[in-house]
Amino acid sequence: MTTHPSTADQGVGPLLRAWREQRRVSQLELALRADSSARHISFVETGRSRPSEEMVLRLAEHLDVPVRERNALLLAAGYAPRYPETPLDDPALGALRAGIERLISGYEPYPALVVDALYNVVAANRGVMTLVDGVCESLLEPPLNAMRLALHPRGLAPRIRNLRAWRGHLLEQMERQIALHRSEPLRALYEEVAAYPAPEADPVDEPSEPVPYFALPLRIEHEGRTLSFISSISTFNTPMDVTVAELAIETLLPADPATVKYLQFRAS
Repeated sequence: MTTHPSTADQGVGPLLRAWREQRRVSQLELALRADSSARHISFVETGRSRPSEEMVLRLAEHLDVPVRERNALLLAAGYAPRYPETPLDDPALGALRAGIERLISGYEPYPALVVDALYNVVAANRGVMTLVDGVCESLLEPPLNAMRLALHPRGLAPRIRNLRAWRGHLLEQMERQIALHRSEPLRALYEEVAAYPAPEADPVDEPSEPVPYFALPLRIEHEGRTLSFISSISTFNTPMDVTVAELAIETLLPADPATVKYLQFRAS
């Protein structure tokens, strides 16, 4: 997994160079994207030139630097952070919370939830609560964590029919997030859930009728039935707040007719 320099001991130049190298972009390519010159980019990275606030934000935009890390770049360059980090329960985000609740409630009876940057669940609909019924109560205490819930041996893991494949998918997803965000808490969570026991192989458990899956399904047992879902994750476009930038809405799309029929029957 990729490691990043710390703003505590690095100026903005080395930080920008680390992001550029992680994105595998040359100084010339970055200069062309940012309407600058390779010479200026080189001077910024070596500390020979102090970039303007506008240039820091422009380079961060073209390097697809996360919003939280853009604040870190600004601080390293001697500027004030540009993006606030508003608590989700702040009245200023009331419209956002209400919109999220309407969105995931409207998705019922299918499961939908919202997680933050550490995969803590900040909202979930009744479809999700149906799936977690019977899970160890300690795992359901706040803050409810989606990764622990899925992979812990006292969580959903024993009921996931393709646990080995799904576990691999979740760990790869976390690795990508760690490479994108310099987050020690996220790394610690990864190390914790990666240490949970994993099966040597998934059982052969074919659906009752052939289904042409277009993505890796989550196949999970519920009350003696195997339900199949395809996960879809959405984020907010052009966020201007760190909290909002780090929210992700995950919806579980039924992947076969039997799952649709079962969930609709339970909701009727």
